Amino acid sequence: MAGHSKWANIQHRKGRQDAKRGKVFTKLIKEITVAAKMGGGDLTANPRLRLAVDKAKAESMPKDNIENAIKRGTGQLEGVTYEECRYEGYGIGGAAVMVDCLTDNKVRTVADVRHAFSKYGGNMGTDGCVAFQFKHCGTLLFAPGTSEDALMDAALEAGAEDVVTNDDGSIEVVTGPWEFSAVKEALEAAGFKAEFGEVTMKALNETVLAGDEGERMQKLLDALDSLDDVQEVYTSAAIDE
Repeated sequence: MAGHSKWANIQHRKGRQDAKRGKVFTKLIKEITVAAKMGGGDLTANPRLRLAVDKAKAESMPKDNIENAIKRGTGQLEGVTYEECRYEGYGIGGAAVMVDCLTDNKVRTVADVRHAFSKYGGNMGTDGCVAFQFKHCGTLLFAPGTSEDALMDAALEAGAEDVVTNDDGSIEVVTGPWEFSAVKEALEAAGFKAEFGEVTMKALNETVLAGDEGERMQKLLDALDSLDDVQEVYTSAAIDE
């Protein structure tokens, strides 16, 4: 992670996400509904649903909202039918961007995503043009000063795939996407509480952007993330503050 602080970058992202909490419930309800529709309403047999529900609980979503979203997904309640779609492209400095959406109107969604790319200096590409630059996985980030040896032993015993120490001293535990919750719980039981954790599309290589380029890239990411149909925006850009 030479050249920038992984820790500062994550804290910056966290702050931006917290500032947009108004949209969080809407996104989570969509994800719970789709996960239940695809894999059923049993959390123990549907890892995607369990992840979505865990995330909703972490955001203090009321239990009734969660249960109703599951029921809409399983057909016990009427609701909108959402379709998954992914769009790929390039941002400032050639940084890769992937946009995951849940929509009831793909024509509207693709037009909105394309407009955001073009308006803020990016280029929407073809399917698969950047997907190979990302890995679907879980990540847990621990603060600088965490005991590397002890965390590594606990993480590998819990079933983590990798443990990476960053240049700034923070430590990142990488898991399989569906093993994320189990590893997180095992590490917490061992006394290690992550400062930040998510299941994500992790960039295999990062494009560090600073100054004007960083600001322009952030505007593009914010524009994409603000779209109603967008669930997640992934990028290889690491923006230096």
